[in-house]
Amino acid sequence: MKTYDISKDKPKWLKAKIPKGDSYLEIRKNLRAKGLFTVCEEAKCPNLSECWGEKTATIMILGDTCTRACKFCNVKTGNPKGFINHNEVPDSAHLVGIMDLNYVVITSVDRDDLDDHGSSHFAAVVNKIHEVHPNVKVEVLIPDFNANEEFMHILARSNPFVIAQNIETVKRLTHPVRDPRAGYEKTLKCLDFYKKNYPSISTKTSLMVGLGESMKEIHETLEDLRRVDVDIVTFGQYLQPSKRHLSVEKFYQPDEFEELKRLSYRMGFKFVASGAMVRSSYKAADYLKFVEEHDS
Repeated sequence: MKTYDISKDKPKWLKAKIPKGDSYLEIRKNLRAKGLFTVCEEAKCPNLSECWGEKTATIMILGDTCTRACKFCNVKTGNPKGFINHNEVPDSAHLVGIMDLNYVVITSVDRDDLDDHGSSHFAAVVNKIHEVHPNVKVEVLIPDFNANEEFMHILARSNPFVIAQNIETVKRLTHPVRDPRAGYEKTLKCLDFYKKNYPSISTKTSLMVGLGESMKEIHETLEDLRRVDVDIVTFGQYLQPSKRHLSVEKFYQPDEFEELKRLSYRMGFKFVASGAMVRSSYKAADYLKFVEEHDS
């Protein structure tokens, strides 16, 4: 099977937008003055200015070192040896205020080195944002907390608007794509737990495409996700971060992303985002608009 060199073979529809605009520049200036950063910037997200313009952003907590080593991800891996920056709790709420956000996504690295895998710190950040900014909706994109129900309860009791945990790829490709400690069935188990125990909280997941999966396998994955009543699914093109990461097996055409969206809606998902540059948190607040429109 042909693999692609992202530096040479990238299709024209995969061009990233350069962040721009007065609103983006003013927010960035204010963040730097306070020594605060968003994962939107750190990950060089191609949708940064678009999301910031709609008063949505993603904050990464629990440090910058992940205890897992997925083969698609460019986040630094290692052992943080139990270190937690407790200033992340007030700082996250402060950042929400500086950016005047309406919707914020909180995400993190995996922290298998912590006794509770970081669940209590995660919940503390969500609770603080709720306390300081009660009108701001909080989505969480979380680790699996090793599927420990006690830890998952800790997170869910902070009452986020959406709980997202990414299944990332189809069952056959889960390993080697994901770290051995992650798993297809483990993610499904977690998504099922949150929906059954906290039905008022919407659940969400994301798939990368272009890793060698078939449409049949994508369909089977969507069926598995519907079986645990996942509300939201997103699709984006996998892009190789460096030569040491997995190669791109296919660049999906724009019409193929549209077909994935149509398929997902036919299967009963409430909200779908699908496109080459879509990432898990892309325009996350669009789901809030959807909910408000259907509740009115």
